[in-house]
Amino acid sequence: MVGGLLAGCATSVSGHPTAVRGPVTPAASADGTLTKLLPDPSQFPSRYTALVLPADTAKQAADDLNGYLPGAQVDPSGCAPIAPTAGPVTAVGTDDTTRATLTVVLTRSDKPLSTLRDQLQRCGTVRLGHAGATSVVTTQLDPPPPANADDTLAVKRTVGSEKSASGLTRTMQSLIGQIGDVRITVTYMTSGSTSDGQALDALFTTALRKVRKG
Repeated sequence: MVGGLLAGCATSVSGHPTAVRGPVTPAASADGTLTKLLPDPSQFPSRYTALVLPADTAKQAADDLNGYLPGAQVDPSGCAPIAPTAGPVTAVGTDDTTRATLTVVLTRSDKPLSTLRDQLQRCGTVRLGHAGATSVVTTQLDPPPPANADDTLAVKRTVGSEKSASGLTRTMQSLIGQIGDVRITVTYMTSGSTSDGQALDALFTTALRKVRKG
């Protein structure tokens, strides 16, 4: 269900690699109210069979969508994900035909979304070392979607090993919004060439509306 694991201006980080063990998304405090803000599985687009993940799997899924593994060596080290103050809580839906997934991740953050935007602009290409293997995370920013939120981002991300075949590269398209301290991330992930922008937009709108209503 959850995979092994953003067209705008891509940026790459230059310089000599120095692998540094970064604080990759440590566990945040539990927040039961976040789960109540997730879209119900019945609110996912009809092709996607959805469920709400338990807490331990929710964090694994969120790390997966970021392209990072806990304990990985991150180069540049300043590109490790910034830990939320609470969450994540996660609901995921799978298209049984394409095996693509649509995932909603909610967290709480004491930082504005602009902090994430600034980090992603610096971290167009990141290398991660884990268990003797190196993976490459490439991130691009698209024009932010118009939405009823305090701020929004659109991100395209690819994750693969330095020598991975095309079929082993995962592609994620994410729409991210922030309302107060709640950060809403909706991601379409595929290991193939499929896309479903209509479903991604619809679920993002649904997720924002659910958070707005509280």
